[in-house]
Amino acid sequence: MVHRKKGRKLKRTASHRSALLSNLSISLILHKRIETTEAKAKELRRFIEPLVSKARKALKFKDSAPEKGIHLRREARKFLQSKEALSILFDEIGAKVGDRPGGFTRVLKKGNRWGDGARTAIIEFVDYNYVAKKEAEQKEKDEKAGTADKNAKVKAKETEKKPKKVSAKTKVKDSADKEKKPKTKKKKEASK
Repeated sequence: MVHRKKGRKLKRTASHRSALLSNLSISLILHKRIETTEAKAKELRRFIEPLVSKARKALKFKDSAPEKGIHLRREARKFLQSKEALSILFDEIGAKVGDRPGGFTRVLKKGNRWGDGARTAIIEFVDYNYVAKKEAEQKEKDEKAGTADKNAKVKAKETEKKPKKVSAKTKVKDSADKEKKPKTKKKKEASK
């Protein structure tokens, strides 16, 4: 029987593996969606899900027993080691999860990587609708670009409306100026 062999080694030492999973957790918390290998994504679930559960419990203890919430935050700090990620996890993600009993992340298989053929996957938080957010950002960019195009068109029309009127007298003066050529210093010195 195989006892106490849970988890993936990922071809790393224990310290390297814990540092890798800590960094992946921080990246996932900051960006809400990351792309990595399938094995790393599946292993990351085992570490990020309990952290989100702690954030959810800390939110419940906020009013009744704040010291329990502080304890949970300190426990998560042991693993995360990033103040920014910790505050996002406990303030933003913990509130967003709400009453969800579990399953805070999803792993989407993407295909093989071109360089080494490794199976890649995307891991993301379930409660963050990444596609809708991306479409909204694109729509805002299009609207800004549309207003910039409108402004450019208005300016172009204004300049086209008022062309300079050239009279016959100015045309004669311009042609007379072109015919006169200024004498250079060398010609003046040669004439002396």
